[in-house]
Amino acid sequence: MNLNGSACIVGAYEHPTRKADALSVVRLHADVAKGALADAGLSKSDIDGYFCAGDAPGLGANTVAEYLGLKLRHVDSTECGGSAPILHVAHAAEAIAAGRCNVALITLAGRPRAQMAAVQAAAKEGKSGKAPLALKPPDPHAPELAFELPYGPTTQNLYAAVAKRHMFAFGTTSEQLAWIKVAASHHAQHNPHAMLRDVVTVADVVNSPMVSDPLHRLDCCVMSDGGGALIVARPEIARELARKSGRPLVMVRGTGEAPKHGMGGKMDLTYSAAAWSGPMAFAEAGITPADIQYASLYDSFTITVLMQLEDLGFCKKGEGGRFVMDGNLISGVGRLPFNTDGGGLCNNHPANRGGVTKVIEAVRQLRGEAHPAVQVPNCHLALASGIGGALASRHTAATLILESI
Repeated sequence: MNLNGSACIVGAYEHPTRKADALSVVRLHADVAKGALADAGLSKSDIDGYFCAGDAPGLGANTVAEYLGLKLRHVDSTECGGSAPILHVAHAAEAIAAGRCNVALITLAGRPRAQMAAVQAAAKEGKSGKAPLALKPPDPHAPELAFELPYGPTTQNLYAAVAKRHMFAFGTTSEQLAWIKVAASHHAQHNPHAMLRDVVTVADVVNSPMVSDPLHRLDCCVMSDGGGALIVARPEIARELARKSGRPLVMVRGTGEAPKHGMGGKMDLTYSAAAWSGPMAFAEAGITPADIQYASLYDSFTITVLMQLEDLGFCKKGEGGRFVMDGNLISGVGRLPFNTDGGGLCNNHPANRGGVTKVIEAVRQLRGEAHPAVQVPNCHLALASGIGGALASRHTAATLILESI
């Protein structure tokens, strides 16, 4: 099924909090749903499709739907980590095209930062507590556990392995990776909600403490609470909403999703699943990477961004390090403005999942609603890309191309 033109994003909302001490996870889901509905000019009675992932509490879609009081014809709780909300936009467009729903709500929310603070406070008192998502013990039923656990995999060293392999294969340097963080910080300074608003230099990044060689602390994303929501609607509904609001339509033009896993041990860490999801999305949209004016790229670590830039075709394989240098990702300076809200590296990585904020900022850019200091002039084509899981083991890439019309 070709999804080009099948649906539009009519609502987008990012929760302003970055530490939710007094808010439950389901309350955060409700808050962002309410915000997206207000942004769209709709009410909850208009929603007949709902999409969420593993961050939703209880029985997932059923629990959140009950809490919100939704009457639904279609639900989808596909779980693929942080890329899930990007993939959910495509699934919502597909459901709309198939006549299964007219207006779909997508939510993501979590509170790992507040949860970690509570665990640390309990530890000081000699008590134990449940750690947040990133620090959960491995699933004892996972078939890969016996093969991988002896090597001590963690989120940090799995991404460090990819960075180290890229450096070995292509001569990429820590200084080049640092330029990605520098660009994010230049954007974050204009975002009042960003966790890290100070502009940093290449020297700041490479001199920050080593976390897992070759990744430094400033190569890593923030851990934040909060969340975000999107509303995807049938084009005729979107046109009426756009007429009332005076905003441009934000149309789905291209979608792609692809998993990458251990492949029986025949792994190549020099590329991600975006090498497959990207071409799908560009083919469906009928455009090339050169046509993209703004890119929201998943940025759990600086290496995650560099890999996507290459695999999506913005530069050749092995040339990502040179591509990001000298401010090439900074809005108003470089060829490809990215993550103009500060991204996960500086702004927000809610629930340890960064996909929804990538789409939200792309929508802002296409509407002309980004901060004036980072708004891309006459932005009509934007891309959002997510990597859910871990680059060095198993992950799912999702690519979404949007157009304002």
